[in-house]
Amino acid sequence: MNMMPVGVDLAKNIFRMHYVNGETGEVVNRSIKRANFLEHFANLEPCLIGMEAGGGAHHWARELTKIGHEVKLMSGRFVKAFNIGNKNDAGDAKAIWLAVQQPVKSVGIKTEMQQAMLSLHRMREQLVKFRTMQINGLRGLLAEYGEVFPAGRPGLNKGMSAALSRLSEILPGVLIDSLRTQWSRIKQLDEEIQTIEHQLQEWKKEDATVNAISKIPGVGLLGATAAVAIIGDPKSFKSGREFSAYLGLVPKQKGSGGKVQLQGISKRGDTYLRKLLIHGARSVLANSKSPGEWVEDLKKRKPFNVNTHKLREIV
Repeated sequence: MNMMPVGVDLAKNIFRMHYVNGETGEVVNRSIKRANFLEHFANLEPCLIGMEAGGGAHHWARELTKIGHEVKLMSGRFVKAFNIGNKNDAGDAKAIWLAVQQPVKSVGIKTEMQQAMLSLHRMREQLVKFRTMQINGLRGLLAEYGEVFPAGRPGLNKGMSAALSRLSEILPGVLIDSLRTQWSRIKQLDEEIQTIEHQLQEWKKEDATVNAISKIPGVGLLGATAAVAIIGDPKSFKSGREFSAYLGLVPKQKGSGGKVQLQGISKRGDTYLRKLLIHGARSVLANSKSPGEWVEDLKKRKPFNVNTHKLREIV
């Protein structure tokens, strides 16, 4: 059975659709309100619906699948190649309609649990950034009054109380109170980050896939849970090499006239997951007592950073 292809450009309130009616040949390119979106497709025969894998796409993909349609989520950079003319909603919907009919690599549809865990990772990453900003700001303020701490968090924890006590003798009390408040805010951020990590740990106990991935050397709690949450459906990747290309861990190709040059890693895909896996590979190379003959031979032939990318790509 050949399904009618439909291109849908998602937005906040008004969506745009493009398709060709198989019976009448009518070209349909019109807007539809969010509230009427599912009702419209509930009255159609099963369709092949294409959407960009952006905000809200996984939610609508799950809802459309429930009512019998097949949904194909695609990366925006692939859809862009089919956008002809000016950039607007009607053109975007048509570009998606063209792209969904091509053998374009699709994005796996995430479950509610995977999206929930990914949200926890995003919140944790944001809290870590806030904490780093708070610490650097506090260090800078105290350095203005001659209080300098060793690098790293342990040195700051050890010397903060004594530094504030010394400064309280020469600085206004309102400033000391503000510095103490900022220091307390850092501790509060620590607690919030630990709470999220505890929630991820609970998910790890219940999910067999997360447990299996966490057994890979260099992959810990964050790497395993992020991988399962970000990948979506692992069957969308034919091999580990394809997954490495999806994460941007394979060499970037550049060539012309039959000559192909391999450059550094392409750095495409999810930056967060790539960062976690690369740090895990660094840990294996730097700390593993018996990394194996292949890794030992690689360390002799290639620089440390190159080995890190190769090790994570193979794993």
